[in-house]
Amino acid sequence: MSTSNGADVESGLGPRTSPVSSTTTPRARPDPFLICCRCFRVVTALTAILCIVVNVFSAIQSFTDGSDVFDGIFRCYAVVIGVIVVVVETEWEFVMKFWKLLEYWAGRGMLQIFLAVMTRAFPGNSSTKKDLVLLEDIASYMLLACGGIYIISGILCIGFLKRSRQKKEISREQAAKDLEDLERRREELEHLLIEQRD
Repeated sequence: MSTSNGADVESGLGPRTSPVSSTTTPRARPDPFLICCRCFRVVTALTAILCIVVNVFSAIQSFTDGSDVFDGIFRCYAVVIGVIVVVVETEWEFVMKFWKLLEYWAGRGMLQIFLAVMTRAFPGNSSTKKDLVLLEDIASYMLLACGGIYIISGILCIGFLKRSRQKKEISREQAAKDLEDLERRREELEHLLIEQRD
């Protein structure tokens, strides 16, 4: 028996169509709020890297001059804290489970402000260090601004909103992936059924 459009109908099975093409839904657009959060994380990480570079140069200069060894040691601590700030901005699950406090934006902001203050501390006064002092000022004030934004956002519970939207996006992506897997499996089973009938 055939229908008006030429599709074969066998014993109540109906027309044979490709289930994947007819039922797959288009991918949901990414959340603009989460995109803004990711961009801000990148800016913060790059600013922290600038702080690390500045502190490394300051430490090298302090140790080579031999004028202020304590400043060099202080800069080494600033480098370690800068590395922690950069790693936290990646939001790597393995790292975040050890630093639960830094999941919260207010905690991140306080750490960033602390690094900014460490970077700005003990500015050099000699004319040979003018470029380095300028870089210290730029890096510290930029990270100070990022830390302030994190603290204000944390107080306004924007971090909580971001985490909840992130969970929804992950569950939506997982549901779409599961649906695609089910449709693929259904198509394979239909092909097997058709082959067995033939």
